[in-house]
Amino acid sequence: STALLPISCHHPHSPAAPPLEDDNLLSEILLRLPSEPSSLSRASLVCKRWFGLVSDPGFSRRFRLHHRRNPPLLAFFDKFHGIYSAMEPPNRVPEGRFSLQLDDGEGARFLLIGCHQGLVLSRHRLLNQLLVWDPVTGDQHRFARPLGFETLGPSVHGAVLRAAGDVHHFQVVLVRTEISEQHSRAIASVYSSETGIWGNLMSTPLPPKASNSLLLFPPRINTVFPGVQVGDSLYWLLSGITAGILEFDLGRQSLSVIHVPVDIYARGSSHFTVMRADDGGLGFFFLSRFTTQLWKRKIDSDGVASWVMGRTFEIDKLFSLNSLKWGGVLTIRGFAEDNNVVFLSTATSLFMLQLESLQLKKLFDTTIVGFYHPFESVYAAGTGIGGGHGGPELLHNT
Repeated sequence: STALLPISCHHPHSPAAPPLEDDNLLSEILLRLPSEPSSLSRASLVCKRWFGLVSDPGFSRRFRLHHRRNPPLLAFFDKFHGIYSAMEPPNRVPEGRFSLQLDDGEGARFLLIGCHQGLVLSRHRLLNQLLVWDPVTGDQHRFARPLGFETLGPSVHGAVLRAAGDVHHFQVVLVRTEISEQHSRAIASVYSSETGIWGNLMSTPLPPKASNSLLLFPPRINTVFPGVQVGDSLYWLLSGITAGILEFDLGRQSLSVIHVPVDIYARGSSHFTVMRADDGGLGFFFLSRFTTQLWKRKIDSDGVASWVMGRTFEIDKLFSLNSLKWGGVLTIRGFAEDNNVVFLSTATSLFMLQLESLQLKKLFDTTIVGFYHPFESVYAAGTGIGGGHGGPELLHNT
């Protein structure tokens, strides 16, 4: 993290002192500190005046809004097995501060659907209820399923998004697959916390299963991987057909299917995830054993879309993986869209790969097969994780 400049709080004879005595100007300076959890905690130790500024709840909200487009990767949730911190000390946030606590004790009955923009979306195991939760502020919002979604079973997927410029209101896009002998289609509905109601149902047909396909399942939304936002659209993987991506256009409120190169599933042991390409458009990360390819979708002047392969590299040649006694393949276990990080696993270990710098970091050894949902958010001093508001705290080397 970036060290603070040695600025004294009170130097009446210094030329630099008058501007820094202006609380409004000092707040603007502190607002631009790095978004790591320790930044404001360290600033609060300079003097009582700085402590008071960064402890103010209004400043905490401004700090979160200022950094919300580039939040750090604080932690990641395993849908079934737990919560893990992703940062090193002194920015490591203890896992216990991300534990869901509900007044009725029903927290354990909610299953994770996905994390997005610092919010967590879950569904109740038994009741037809959804929960949106902000682990940083502790804010919680429970609401019922929409009409047209008879149950909230494992075939239902979705994503939560914050309203533009507002840290309180949000939208939930819920999607599911409807399968029949004649045809299959994807269905979606949008919930607004501002109005408290669900919108009308939208649908789009899904491609039929090819007669010569070796895949046994009809087309469906892949509920393992979370939705990824690129521009004004959300994207989910489709499986059960050759390959495809389901697009929900937030502006047009419409669903459509995008095809990907037809041989993606025909190359043996492979895996891919939707991602944001380096030009800001739609892309995907393709993995076959240790070979990776970064694809991007291009649209020409006539409006015709096509896929173009960008970078390709061999992970085992870039990094010394031979000593890990891996099982012979890598598998994608998650994707953090704001930090452009892919979670990868071998038979014995879990890694994070930063796609821009190509830095590979080993997280821990595990033989448990899990799929991880990254939690990217800003932890500002003055906001206690889990709902407390007791002022800034310095994160210890835990």
